[in-house]
This record gives sequence, structure tokens and C-alpha cells, in this order.
Amino acid sequence: MSASPQTVQKSGAAGSAIFAGSDSRKYNYYEPKARKATHYEDMTVDVQPDPERYLLQDWIISFPDGTPTYSKNWTKARSSNWHQFRAVDQEWERTHYQRQSTICGMVQGVIENARKSGAPKRFDAAWVKVLQDHLGAYKHAEFGLGTSLMQAQRYGYTQMINNATLTNSSYKLRFAQDLTLYLSEIGMDIGTFDHTAGKKHWLEDPIWQGTRKAVEAIMGATDYLEQYLATNLVFEPLVGELFRSGFIMQMAASQGDFATPSVVAAAEADYERNLANTVELIHMLTHDNENGPHNRDLFNGWIAHHGALAREAASNLQPIWSQPRVKVTGFADAQAQADNRIKTICAQVGLVAP
Repeated sequence: MSASPQTVQKSGAAGSAIFAGSDSRKYNYYEPKARKATHYEDMTVDVQPDPERYLLQDWIISFPDGTPTYSKNWTKARSSNWHQFRAVDQEWERTHYQRQSTICGMVQGVIENARKSGAPKRFDAAWVKVLQDHLGAYKHAEFGLGTSLMQAQRYGYTQMINNATLTNSSYKLRFAQDLTLYLSEIGMDIGTFDHTAGKKHWLEDPIWQGTRKAVEAIMGATDYLEQYLATNLVFEPLVGELFRSGFIMQMAASQGDFATPSVVAAAEADYERNLANTVELIHMLTHDNENGPHNRDLFNGWIAHHGALAREAASNLQPIWSQPRVKVTGFADAQAQADNRIKTICAQVGLVAP
């Protein structure tokens, strides 16, 4: 006699199923990354439901065409366990707001102290035009990337991935705002400062059209992981850091400007956190036992595509290095540093640098 088929009860009622830790009075329903669970993990792991884990009655809400609330098909990447990812910076809502508030206070303090001491009036005239035209243009790149990541975060399959993407977006949008406020305030002390010049250069100056093209390609990508990877593994080292660290922070002091590097330094610290999170996620996917080869092929294609755009953008920026009156570094040195940076990043995750 054949055994009768076993029926599976799909119920969300308490006690209807046994999970790891069902009889425990502690929150140990998930596997922590280290020996003990962190506050970050308690706040993020399984906050977003998943029918494959604990949501017995399947998705509670779906789109009209049957697409579930969150779908693994929203990226071409594959994972045997999306919930394995933990952000290196362990940032969640409370810690994020605290850090953003601290940075905003620091930036405002820099601006107030610079204006109080009359620093903007002592900036070299050629450097003032660089800040007006090119730092004013670059803030649009930061805003574009922040907008792209804001859209991308909705599609992450787990709360941990969404948190890392959303905080990345928030940092970008905050820095774009930092630059807008900074240039506006120092402009009040510089009589000839044109606050509209940055937007005009962003839209019309050939120097910035490659950067616009690279940013808009990221914004137009339909895969949220492509947007995340292209931003942090490609655009940032080849264009973002090249301009922020390789130009602004290197040149400013010799132009009598000690304020701008302090404002820009916040974005460099932001990127280190965002990069660490991205490397952690991409490394997890490229070294997945089941899907590693597929993911490496996919990611190498994304890097090649966005890398070509980023290299074109970087080359177009070269004339900016000749505009300050006092020159302390050259474009070739900055680009060599950028090349070494992206090679190191790609080696960490097992991918091919563009």
C-alpha cells in the first residue's frame, strides 16, 4: 500500500511550525555573522519577509500581474542565500541619522569658521573660477548617482541589501547638498561668484559631457545591482575619487583654500564605507558555490561597459588640472592612482579591471 501524500499546512498562526529557536526565549532565529548577533543584525535580518524562510502563507501582497512584493528576478545576479549579506559598516536607521547629523554639523562649522575669518576672499582668483565652474558642475554627478541608488534600493531582495543601498544614496544626496550650500555661502563673500555657472558647465561644457554620459548610463540601468556595482566599483574610483581626491583635495591648499578640502573629505569617508559594503556583497556573489561563475561573467560585462564610459569621462576632465594658477600635481599622477585603485578593488572581488 502506498503512503498517503503529506499535506503541508500553510499557516502563519503561532505554533503552527517549528523553526530554529522556536523553544528559546532569545532572538536566535537567524545565523549571526560572528559568534554573537549584533544590534545591527537584530534590526535588519529578516525584517523584510521571505516565503522561503518564515513567511508560511506566501507573500501577503503582490502586484496585479502576480509579481511578488520582492522578487529575485529583479537582478540577473543569483545567490544561493541572499540573506548571507551583512553590511560592513553595520548601519541602520538610528546610526545613519546620527552620522549624517554629525557630518552636517561639521560642514556647517567649517563654512562658518571660513567665512568668519574671511577665508573665501583670500582664495586665488583662478581657483575661485574652478570652484564656481567645476565643483559646481560635479555636484550634479553626486545628485544623479544618489537619485539612481534611491530608485535601486527598492528592488533589493533583503533588508540588509536595501539598507546598504539606501544609506549610499543618502550620502550622495547629502554631499550634493553640502556642495550647494557651501558654494552658495562662500559666494556671498566673493562678489563675482556666479551660482548658475556649475549647472551651465554640467549641461554644456565638453569637459563634463563624458561624466554626464557615465552617470546617465548608471541611472538608466534596469538592474539594481548593476547600478550599485557601477557606482562604487567603477565610477567612484575612476571619476569620483579622481576629481575629489586627485584634484580638489590635492590642489586646494596651494590656492589659499583650507575650507573646501574639509567639506570634500566627508564624501571620501562616505565612499570608504560604501565601498566596503559593496565589496562584501559582490565578493559573496562572485564566490557563491552554485552561482559564482554566472555572477563573475555578468559582473565583468557590467564593469567593461561602465568602465569604458568612466575612462572616457576621466579623460575629458584632464583640462581642469591645468586651470589653477599654482599646480602641485598632474592629471597623469591622479589617473595612475585611480588605475591602481580600481585594480585593487576588482582583485578583492575576483573580477577583471576595465
